Amino acid sequence: MCLGIPGRVMEVLDGYNGQLALVDVAGVQRKVNIGLLEDGPVEPGTWVLIHMGFALERVDQNGADQAMSGLELMGRGPDSGEPLT
Repeated sequence: MCLGIPGRVMEVLDGYNGQLALVDVAGVQRKVNIGLLEDGPVEPGTWVLIHMGFALERVDQNGADQAMSGLELMGRGPDSGEPLT
């Protein structure tokens, strides 16, 4: 698993050949490039780890929770006041 910010895909955006999605990151929706993900199309509800605006890995809810916990330990989580991306 890479060190990344967990986010949940809300929708794959039209007009970008399936390469761009709207992803919820700690309550904020961001456009994220999903073109590097393997294993078929990305569906809404899929959890991903994001690094530098690119979704690099699919994770499950547990993996997303672990990634967020790691960020919180480093002082970068939603309760720290610091931006996640």
